[in-house]
Amino acid sequence: MRFLDRFFDLHVMEPVQAAVAGALSGDPVKQEDAVAAARERLERAYAWLEGELGERTWAAGESFTLADCAAAPALFYADWTHPIGADYPLVAAYRARLLARPSFARAVEEARRFRHYFPLGAPAGD
Repeated sequence: MRFLDRFFDLHVMEPVQAAVAGALSGDPVKQEDAVAAARERLERAYAWLEGELGERTWAAGESFTLADCAAAPALFYADWTHPIGADYPLVAAYRARLLARPSFARAVEEARRFRHYFPLGAPAGD
């Protein structure tokens, strides 16, 4: 579980943060480079996670754990930064399960009015 918690922080959320920092820099070249690097890293993270999830309901098994608490915001924003593609149906389904959890769904809904602040653009859905 602890490994997965770190995975979501370091291999999913960190590239998103780097892309956001590039966008906030105001420099179009920095933004383009940061987003490209984030997409590459997220693609690798999605591929690894797709192989890891298997038949699991949650990141570490059948129980919701700290790893899922790290995964929820990380995958939420990662999909905005570099959409989870059709090659990763298990990752997309896992993200959907996270979004369906009442506590996370409530947080997403209550924060909807702040989406326009996300510098890379936010989808209308979710």
